[in-house]
Amino acid sequence: MGKAIAAVANVARGALIGLAEIVPGVSGGTIALIVGVYRALISSAAHVVGGVLALARGRVSESRAEFSGVSFAVVLPVLVGMLGGIFAGAALLEPVLDNYPLHTRAVFAGLILASLWVPFRMVGTWDGKTIALAGAAAVATFFLTGIPAVSAVSPSLWAVAPAAAFAVCALVLPGVSGSFILVTLGMYQPTLQAVNDLNFAYLGVFVAGAAIGLALFVRVLQHLLSNFHRVTLAIMTGLMAGSLRALWPWQGEGRELLAVGEDAPSVALAVVSGVVVVVVLLVVERVWTPRVNLV
Repeated sequence: MGKAIAAVANVARGALIGLAEIVPGVSGGTIALIVGVYRALISSAAHVVGGVLALARGRVSESRAEFSGVSFAVVLPVLVGMLGGIFAGAALLEPVLDNYPLHTRAVFAGLILASLWVPFRMVGTWDGKTIALAGAAAVATFFLTGIPAVSAVSPSLWAVAPAAAFAVCALVLPGVSGSFILVTLGMYQPTLQAVNDLNFAYLGVFVAGAAIGLALFVRVLQHLLSNFHRVTLAIMTGLMAGSLRALWPWQGEGRELLAVGEDAPSVALAVVSGVVVVVVLLVVERVWTPRVNLV
C-alpha cells in the first residue's frame, strides 16, 4: 500500500514538472527541487548515461552496475506524470497563456518567488563568495530573459534537435526555463503545436536532440553538485531570482519591462496565489510524505 501511495505521489510530482516545462519562464528543474525528487532524477539520469556509454564500449558488467543505480521506483512514475503533464499543459495552458498573459505570468512569478527558499536554505551559510556568484547568475539570467524572441513558424527538423539539446539542459538546471529557451529560439509555438497535433516526426527529432543534450550535460551537473555543493546551489538560487524578470506581468512585445498598470491589485492577488501554492506544497511534502530525495 505504501509503495502504491509513493508511486501515485511521484506521478503527481512528475505532472507538476511536466506542466512547468510547458510554461515559458518556469523551470521544471525548480519544481523538481521543490517537490523533492531533483537529486534522484539527476543521479538516475547520470547512471543511465553511464550505462549506455559502457554498453556501447562493450563493458556489460560496468553497464549493469550503472543501471542498478537508477532509482526506477522514482524515475518511472515521475516520467509517466511528466508526459501527462506536458500533453495536458499543451492543451490547457495554450489558451490561458494567450487570453490571460498578465495574470498567468503573475501566478508563475509567485511560484518562483516562493521557490527561492528551497535552494537558499540548502546553501546553508551564505558568505561573500556565494553571494557574489548568486548575484552574477541573477544578473546574467536577467539579461538573457530580456532577449527578444526569434520568429520561426516552420523550423527545419535540422534546427529542432540542437534547440532541444539546448533547452533540455534547463530541465535539470533550476531557475532556467526550457520553454523560455525555446521561445527565445523561436521554437516554442512549433513545439507546442507538434505536441497538440501529435507530429511524431517533429517530436521524435526533438526527443533525440534532448537525449543528446541530457547525456552531455547531466554528468557535469552531478559532478558540480557532488563536489561544489554550496557554490552550485548558490548559482541555482541566482538563476531562479534572475528568471523573475521573464515573469514581470507588464511587458511589451519585445519583452521590454513596462510600468505597473491599473490592474495591479488583481495581479498582486495572482502573485500571492502562486506563493501560497508553493508554501502549501512544501508543507504537505514535509508533514504528509517524506521527501524522496534532497539536493
